[in-house]
Amino acid sequence: MLSNRRQFLTNTALAATLPRSAVRGANNRIRIGAIGTGGRCQYLLSLLQNIPGNQVVALCDIYGPHRDEARIKYASYAAEYTDFRKLLEDREIDAVVIGAPDHWHSAMTAAAVEAGKDVYVEKPVTHTLEEGEILERAVAASKRVVQVGMQQRSWPHIVEAKSIVDSGALGQITFIETHWYQNYVQRRPIPPDVDESKLDWKMFLGSAPPQPFDAYKYTNWRYYWDFGGGALTDLFTHWIDVVQWYMDSNVPASVSATGGKYKLLRQDCPDTLCASYLYSGKFQVIFHTSLISVLEGGGITLRGTQGMLRVERDGYAFYPEPAGYTESLELPLPARQVRLAQVDGTREHLQNFLDCVRSRKLPNAHIAVGIDAARPGQMGNLSYRENRIITSQSLPLGNNAERGVCY
Repeated sequence: MLSNRRQFLTNTALAATLPRSAVRGANNRIRIGAIGTGGRCQYLLSLLQNIPGNQVVALCDIYGPHRDEARIKYASYAAEYTDFRKLLEDREIDAVVIGAPDHWHSAMTAAAVEAGKDVYVEKPVTHTLEEGEILERAVAASKRVVQVGMQQRSWPHIVEAKSIVDSGALGQITFIETHWYQNYVQRRPIPPDVDESKLDWKMFLGSAPPQPFDAYKYTNWRYYWDFGGGALTDLFTHWIDVVQWYMDSNVPASVSATGGKYKLLRQDCPDTLCASYLYSGKFQVIFHTSLISVLEGGGITLRGTQGMLRVERDGYAFYPEPAGYTESLELPLPARQVRLAQVDGTREHLQNFLDCVRSRKLPNAHIAVGIDAARPGQMGNLSYRENRIITSQSLPLGNNAERGVCY
């Protein structure tokens, strides 16, 4: 099945290079509409300010204070909307940046490409497994450029670390450990400061069931099933994308996830979790997370028969396998290492998106990459919620996806 998917990606790449109307802004400027102008989107806007050749001309958010803040900081003359569909009707907008909650990503992306807009959308690009194939078809048919916010794909040192894997220096890789620790105990005030009179709560809910306004849910939506998917879709999505990219495997054969709510009792999703993924008898990935302690942050460790590679957002280190057994807490000096002072590849990712809007080439994290990256987290959440092993054989996958086989 992997060959079918590669053919799909080839066809998508060819479609993306078909002619389109020229970018109509002055001096080839790409005119951008921002949808969902909360904290993450405003960070994207701050980066766009320092990338030549684009202009934010429209802002959309269902919460007035977010629009006001974004306008003052980043787009003083931008048009303002509360309904993203009205923004998409503006033919002067070439592309949109979507920073809305997860449960809106797929619908907004599909509507945007149908309206003829290129799209930069934050991860995860889908909220459910069923959305993936539908969205993939919609993007392919539209011939629009879609970049998903998997910024590791544009991060120079993470691209460089892939060359170590590709060289065979690790030997046969059978075990990959990923982790991400954050401290949500200290991150949000209770109750959150939200002015309900300036919020369109019904629009925020979207596909979610009707429910009363809850300021804590609105502020911490990533950790409620109706709107997000917890650590597996918020954090693990980034790491599993790197793993699948490095290992050239896009669907785990099976997943088993366990965890619980031990401290953050108000939210739906677990604050502590371990998940184990098998990839078609080739290798295993584990993920540990805890949201009550930030020490050690996040990272990936790939273990092979000839060496070990650690990849983090601030660098990487490669360690050859020693000649003899050791139980030392201290690792030997790495044979190859990179450490960075600048620890965010999002600017490069946005630049790649803008470049592809102009060239019509396939961006670094195109739609298939985003869907593949979201899937393992969604499988893990199913396993956790249903207390069972989830296999790829039971997933709603089309012919373009590689189905793993459990061994």
